[in-house]
Amino acid sequence: MNHDSIDWQRFAECVGTARRILLTAHVRPDGDCIGSELAMAAALRQLGKEVCIVNADPVPPGLKFMPGTQEVEILADVSASEEAKKRLETMDLLLVLDTISWAQLGPMKQVLQTTQARKIALDHHAVGDDIGAEVFSDSHAEATGVLVFQAVKHLGCGITSEIAQTLFIAIATDTGWFRFASVTAETYEILAELIRAGAVPHVIYNQLHEQETLGKMRLIGRTLAKAELFLEGKLAFTSILDSDFREAGALPGDSEDIINQLLLIRGTEMAVIVVEQKTGGFKISFRSRCHVDCSQVAATFGGGGHRAAAGAFQNLPYDKLKQALTGAMTEAYRG
Repeated sequence: MNHDSIDWQRFAECVGTARRILLTAHVRPDGDCIGSELAMAAALRQLGKEVCIVNADPVPPGLKFMPGTQEVEILADVSASEEAKKRLETMDLLLVLDTISWAQLGPMKQVLQTTQARKIALDHHAVGDDIGAEVFSDSHAEATGVLVFQAVKHLGCGITSEIAQTLFIAIATDTGWFRFASVTAETYEILAELIRAGAVPHVIYNQLHEQETLGKMRLIGRTLAKAELFLEGKLAFTSILDSDFREAGALPGDSEDIINQLLLIRGTEMAVIVVEQKTGGFKISFRSRCHVDCSQVAATFGGGGHRAAAGAFQNLPYDKLKQALTGAMTEAYRG
């Protein structure tokens, strides 16, 4: 894969003229999001830039082992401090990573709308909005971490051990530990360079996937016990309600990746999971390993994402939402 669709010279120009750079990304940050931010921040500091990372939501507990996560600030904390707010106002470049969608920015949307700084975005999602930024996007890239790797190279920065670890995590998490169809020979070439620079795969895998709490394991059990099959077994559907989190003793972040367990069922080609949010409404995740484009189905529910994986948010009552989702996936399959 050759990421020629991005004008890297122009990207380097935007970064080169800035002295103080604010990095941000989407709500409910994942490994690709946090890994990309940390790697980009480390690279920009090599260039002598003053960099801060501010997100709407905190780093998930399962990702706090990553080097540098302590520097990721939360917007609510920044907004509560006059000194921090003034620092935010002095930034001359705002770089959005891993999203080009207003809905995915949460409270950071207001920062983007009111800042006097130049705004650019680096992302690999196919669907987005006009967020008022100059967009550098490649929807063929398997992770934003791959694009950050390319950016680091074009900026003339070195791949330090810290950058190698965070980018390896970014790519590993967004490719399902390299099992998704988006993975190419070039992916492994990048990974080889990251390993040579200090990323240790077996240690990273242990930290990412072998540190589960009893609460999460119980949540997985409850969620899979409720799984239902539709469309002659081709579509798997399940849900996680607030009561499931409470009774399992699980945290909100424990719902991540459970949807992929549904695709382990023989004959399934698509999966949908709805997760009740403490603030109300449902977060929806879609997965497909057939001709169905998840991003198109998600768009009809106000969301977006990739062909194979997408998400959305809805306030519909649970029963109506379940009926609408299974109906939409069935219609997309039979298309």
